[in-house]
Amino acid sequence: MMVDVPRKKSPRAPSMSLNEALDRAIKVYEKERLHPAPTEVVAADIGYRNANSGAATSAIASLRSFGLLARSKDGVLVVSKDVESFRFAPDEGLRRVLLRQFLKTPPLYAELLEKFESGLPSDANLKYELIQRGFIPASADSALIAFKQSVAFAGYYDDENTPDIEPEVEIPIDLKQEETSRVVGAQPLVAQPTSNFVAGLEEQDIDRIPVRLPGGRRAWLLIPIPFYEADKQRLKAQIDLLLTEDGE
Repeated sequence: MMVDVPRKKSPRAPSMSLNEALDRAIKVYEKERLHPAPTEVVAADIGYRNANSGAATSAIASLRSFGLLARSKDGVLVVSKDVESFRFAPDEGLRRVLLRQFLKTPPLYAELLEKFESGLPSDANLKYELIQRGFIPASADSALIAFKQSVAFAGYYDDENTPDIEPEVEIPIDLKQEETSRVVGAQPLVAQPTSNFVAGLEEQDIDRIPVRLPGGRRAWLLIPIPFYEADKQRLKAQIDLLLTEDGE
């Protein structure tokens, strides 16, 4: 007598990468905002005619896994407030924080990132890890691809990212050499603006240029408009001066 053996199911994991899931969540947000909507409506928002199809249910499950969609008490779906925050984030720093949050929402992803804290291993090693966690080989391959794409999209292992992202500080840079000073201790070398300089900023158009620094920090260059060739040379001289002092 033949006995039916239950088909083994792989552990739960997003079926798509974070960038694809976030793109679809934003599409839902642009149509529904933060208002609850039936599953059929959400499925249509992301391009599915049949909300009960395998592809539609898998896509919605992925969005929920990343915390981009939530199911309310009455069974309808609603876009996460964090999606709105990401959509209108005023700077890349906040977007990075939210991306890391989305990335670590699926339990599997959080566990893998904790285990491989310093960086991901080879694909073969990572696939072996997934199989040890209960994935069948075919599912392990697709889960591996979605995971690696999500990690890359979030920039999780970028040199700039640290577990605790420091808040951004806008640093106006005065181009006058005599108005620079060094902050003693562990603080970085910064240019201290004078009252005349700050008052001058209010009287002219300013182009704010972000400069990424190691450790997730950022500095800002406040460039007046127009910015002449002589201004560029003076700015370069000021930066050279800072580099010289650091070298000493």
